[in-house]
Amino acid sequence: MAIQRWVLLPDGTKVPALGQGTWFMGESSSQQQQEISALKLGIEHGLTLIDTAEMYADGGAEIIVGKAIKGVRDKIFLVSKVLPSNASYQKTLQACHNSLKRLQTDYLDMYLLHWRGSVPLTETFDALQTLVEQGKIKRWGVSNFDLDDLLEVESYVDQHQIMTNQVLYNLSRRGIEFDLLPWSRKKSLPIMAYSPIERGRILTHQALIDMANQYQASPAQIALAWVLQKENVVAIPKASSTTHVIDNIKSLNITLSAEDLIILDKTFPVPKHKIPLEMH
Repeated sequence: MAIQRWVLLPDGTKVPALGQGTWFMGESSSQQQQEISALKLGIEHGLTLIDTAEMYADGGAEIIVGKAIKGVRDKIFLVSKVLPSNASYQKTLQACHNSLKRLQTDYLDMYLLHWRGSVPLTETFDALQTLVEQGKIKRWGVSNFDLDDLLEVESYVDQHQIMTNQVLYNLSRRGIEFDLLPWSRKKSLPIMAYSPIERGRILTHQALIDMANQYQASPAQIALAWVLQKENVVAIPKASSTTHVIDNIKSLNITLSAEDLIILDKTFPVPKHKIPLEMH
C-alpha cells in the first residue's frame, strides 16, 4: 500500500518515520476494541513505532497498546513516557515498572521524560540510565524540551545518550523551525512530532483543501505528508479507527512538490523570530 520511510536514531537504530500515537486512547471502554483494531492494522502495514504514556487516560492507553501488541512485541518499537511528577530517581523506576505491567512487556524500546518539572534533570537521567542497565528500557530521550533545555542537557550527558525530543510540530506550529529543528539536525537528534495534523483544526484551510483535490487525497493526508517530508522527523498521529489508519498510511505515497511547499509556506508562514516551545 505504501513504502515506509525511516529515521535513524543516534545509536544507529532505524525507526519508521510514520508511527502511531495514542493520546486520548483508552478513555472509553466502548471504544477499546476499535482502538485495538486500529493499532493492529497499523502494525500490519508497517506502522510499528507506537508512542504512549502513563499520563494518557491514567494508564488506559498503555493497557490498549499492551493488548494490540500481544504476540507481535518483537516487531514493535515501543515508546512510553514518565510524568515530571514521577521523575525522581525512585519514582521513575516505579513508574517504568507500572508502565511495563500495563503494556504486558518486560522492556521499552524508548522511555521519555514527558516534560520538564521540578526534579533535577540529573536525577531523572540517573534513573533512566539505571533502567537501561537493568534491561527495562533500551534507550531514553526527552519530550517538550526547548533549545535552552537541550543545551543544559548537553552539559550533563553524552550527546548520543538522548535518542529523541518529542515536540508539538505541524503546519500551524512551526516555531521549532527557527532554532530547535536546525540545532537538532546538526546534532543528528531526531524530532518526534506529536499532533502532526493539529488534531484536525487546520484541515479547513483552503490551501490544504485545494492541494488535497489536486492529489486526490484528504487535507489531513497533505498535512501529514508535509511533516513526513521533513528530514529527521518522526510523525506519530493518533488513529482510533481503521479508516483513519489507512488514511494516514496513504500519506506516505504523497511527495509534495517545491511549488506546493511554497504555497504552504505562504499559508502557514515560517517563524522569523524565536517562539517559545508550544505544548497542548
